[in-house]
Amino acid sequence: MRTDPAPPLLGGVDLYWLPLGAGGRVVPRFGRAYESVSAWRGHRLAQALFHSALEVTCDGTVYVVEMAPVWSLPEPDRGVVREGPVGLRPLGALRLFRYEVRCWAGGRIPDRAWAVGSPRRVGGSDVAARVLDLVPDVPALTWGRDELATGEMWNSNSLVSWLLASSGVDLRHVVPPLGGRAPGWTAGLALARPMVGGAW
Repeated sequence: MRTDPAPPLLGGVDLYWLPLGAGGRVVPRFGRAYESVSAWRGHRLAQALFHSALEVTCDGTVYVVEMAPVWSLPEPDRGVVREGPVGLRPLGALRLFRYEVRCWAGGRIPDRAWAVGSPRRVGGSDVAARVLDLVPDVPALTWGRDELATGEMWNSNSLVSWLLASSGVDLRHVVPPLGGRAPGWTAGLALARPMVGGAW
């Protein structure tokens, strides 16, 4: 069920669920291969994979908050607040193996047109302010690795769930659409738990 965002001037946080690799060819293929192996290991059926991004409205300005490879967009002013390595920490010395966390005022989500069951309003103006305050403090863990033994790899879904849970959003009923799966989501929750007293 679609939940439309509140008028921008009211402020708030909108969550977008985006099919992995939407609009591309290579990423969806790798995603399906990864999910096939994960499903086989977990003795379950393969599911559609999603990644997430946020639109945060505060004081009349809309910010896009997401995590993506540093080379994925050419715009020079895209609100980069944090960078980290991809795959293996030493590889982060190369631009090809770095990601960036963006808090982009007036920005855009590149694959927004493919969003499913989105946007979903998950917080008001108070949550929006907390999310924006927290973005620069997100841990710069290695994308695709489980360095803190949370049980899942760190990725863009981890960023979003960490920000929302750390901002006090109740995420117990926030799940990907269509019975899909968001790898890395629980890693963000596990890392946020100590910040919110073990409850989210």
